[in-house]
Amino acid sequence: MISGIYSGLSALNAIQTKTNSIADNTANVDTDGFKRTKVTLQEGQPQGSGVSAYVQRIETPGSKVYEQTPKGETLVEKSNVDLTEELPRMLLSRRNFQANIKAIQTQDEMLGSLLDIKG
Repeated sequence: MISGIYSGLSALNAIQTKTNSIADNTANVDTDGFKRTKVTLQEGQPQGSGVSAYVQRIETPGSKVYEQTPKGETLVEKSNVDLTEELPRMLLSRRNFQANIKAIQTQDEMLGSLLDIKG
């Protein structure tokens, strides 16, 4: 039972890392040269030992546009963040967070029922 609660908590921590990455990407959508990060969630090793979050910086170049600067017209690389990818990821992370909270609540209720029976 406790391992179920631990797995849920580790998943919540991993999802929070993913949410932070999405928030950072979204906040920097207009930052010239910004490279977005992507978080992959993976079952911990040994099997069943929770969820791990792996952060990877995506080095794909952003679009390039000419902008007027004090030095004249210059080619500037924009951010490689695409809001049409980030917003659905945020919604999915929110649902994952809710599901893991519900799983922890269920484990807590089961543990409480077991203690009531035992007592």
